[in-house]
Amino acid sequence: MNRRYIMLGGGGIVALALIAVWQTRSPNQQIPSESGNGGAIVAVLSPPVEGNAAIGKQIFESACAACHGVNAVGTKGVAPPLIHKTYEPSHHGDEAFQRAAALGVKSHHWPFGDMPPVQGLTRGDVAMIVTYIRELQRANGIL
Repeated sequence: MNRRYIMLGGGGIVALALIAVWQTRSPNQQIPSESGNGGAIVAVLSPPVEGNAAIGKQIFESACAACHGVNAVGTKGVAPPLIHKTYEPSHHGDEAFQRAAALGVKSHHWPFGDMPPVQGLTRGDVAMIVTYIRELQRANGIL
């Protein structure tokens, strides 16, 4: 089966799920607009985060958001969304994020090219980022 059709079919399911979640979201959750994120690839619920996830959000915003977008929604033509089924723990475990930050990643799921290593992040920093990403994934029905 053609990957484009698989992605479009999954996108339709995700869109329906987001509509259902949107209708039941709490007032303090927000969905960023595409225009507010330079071409977001997905729209996500962004719940308030605390503890390690809040620390991870701060690190993500300074080290990752320039490419992966605010709330990890991806940026058209630049980098994929991390709030996506492709990055759920059963497909990309926490160590995959560690390796991606430390070593970079060859392009394999998305047509954005290779990801270079991210300089200046410790394993602890990446662990906090992963905690934040997993919270966003959970809020969006991916976990």
